[in-house]
Amino acid sequence: MDVRFPERFNLGAYYLDANLEAGRGDRRALLCADDSFTYREVFERSCQAGHVLKDLGVRQEDRVLLILPDLPEFVFAWFAAARVGAVIAMVNPHLPADAFEHYFEYTRARVAVVHASVLENVAPAARRARHLDHLLVVGGGGEEFSSFEDLCAQAPTEIAPADTHRDDPAIWLFTSGSTGRPKAAVHLQHDLPFNTEHYAKQVLRIREDDISLGVPKLFFGYATGTTLLFPFAVGGTAAIFPERSTAETLYQMIEKHRPTVLTSVPTMINAMLHVEGAAKRDLGSIRLCLSAGEALPEALYRQWMERTGVEILDGIGSAEMFHIYISNRPGEVMPGSLGQIVPGYEARILDAEGQDVDEGEAGALWIRGDSAAVMYWQDHEKTKATFHADWCNTGDQFHRDAVGYYWYHGRTDALLKVGGIWVSPIEIEDCLLGHDAVRECAVIGVPDAAGLVKPKAVIVVAEGQTGDDGLARQLQEHVKTTLAHYKYPRIVEFVAELPKNDRGKIDRKQLAAREAEMAG
Repeated sequence: MDVRFPERFNLGAYYLDANLEAGRGDRRALLCADDSFTYREVFERSCQAGHVLKDLGVRQEDRVLLILPDLPEFVFAWFAAARVGAVIAMVNPHLPADAFEHYFEYTRARVAVVHASVLENVAPAARRARHLDHLLVVGGGGEEFSSFEDLCAQAPTEIAPADTHRDDPAIWLFTSGSTGRPKAAVHLQHDLPFNTEHYAKQVLRIREDDISLGVPKLFFGYATGTTLLFPFAVGGTAAIFPERSTAETLYQMIEKHRPTVLTSVPTMINAMLHVEGAAKRDLGSIRLCLSAGEALPEALYRQWMERTGVEILDGIGSAEMFHIYISNRPGEVMPGSLGQIVPGYEARILDAEGQDVDEGEAGALWIRGDSAAVMYWQDHEKTKATFHADWCNTGDQFHRDAVGYYWYHGRTDALLKVGGIWVSPIEIEDCLLGHDAVRECAVIGVPDAAGLVKPKAVIVVAEGQTGDDGLARQLQEHVKTTLAHYKYPRIVEFVAELPKNDRGKIDRKQLAAREAEMAG
């Protein structure tokens, strides 16, 4: 299906106003704790917030910075910024205090909306921000800052959407920052709707009766899409919660809100399977589970299927492309793969010389589709290295099989060269996770005494297992007999838990940094 958007096009109106025009004003749009909001209520609250932004001097293309947990006010502020044609920038509210100074300076946001619970960390950076005119506080502003709720309560409940062009800048999505500070991928008004029309509607087949609940938080583009925007695009319901995502919290939210679509990551899928009492928890409302962000081991997929009978649609997306562009489909899941290309997107797999590789051969994945960012803000060199005409270099290694399924081999910059041969840490991790003694694991490269890189496995053992030298040797033999001999981990370390980043993924960078510190 060829999807085209009109020249005058507003992102906020596409997701929100269309529901009122379709007669869904009284439908339930948003759930949070015991609060429920209809589409009309979300519309009116967003219009009020839009008036506040305009009254404070926000103009089209000005950045508005959101530093909020997953609360209704996040949704109201998000749609308000979109409605007035501002550029949305959203960051993790639980970052360390010194990180916020970078975001204020980098975005040059004129207005920021922050939650009172993190104001102590944010306020010092806000006071020093050269471009910030107003800091609005959700949950009480005090004497120094204005209350977001108080200002909104006094504003009219209607405001016309800005007369934006489909190619106007609309939102910044921050990369995960594999090197240095995260950079913003700059997206246009039509980018998010393009992916919605192709991935959400054609692959997920999101429905009006769906309730969507997510593990990742709304500041992360993966969750902005699946938890909030995709259900809003069809008149469905978004269920959100401000608490940290843990296995127990997820079970509680599922039992409370009865979602039909669960957005998750492999680390949380694993945690939900192994938390105490998991077998007795009710997941009967879920019709689809989505996974992205890190590789989903085949063994973990099969454990989830045995426990729930619910397919996991594993896929891959990026901040550069907004959302998922390769995905498994309902009823067509190939365990261990990341699925097939999403309609509206094209893929190539290239070798180091930029030539297409043969079927089954691994190479660098390049993606083309009309949700691609136009640039990285303030990083011309990185922009040139990543974006080539319509194509985006993902930095991921893949091979495509004979029937069109894509198989992940890891990040290009994370591959290990062992004995002169490239080795994928993902392959070793998948092998280890197939052993009953392993609950979680991460494989990184460490230098041996001669300075040569060797694989090291950092492992969390399954319940009832003891991490000792005997188990380490057993796991090494398991890899030797399952994979090529040279791929086995030369070092096995057992830990109580693996570090996670703010997306809920295993933080291999932190593990590597720890190794470097120990070596130094």
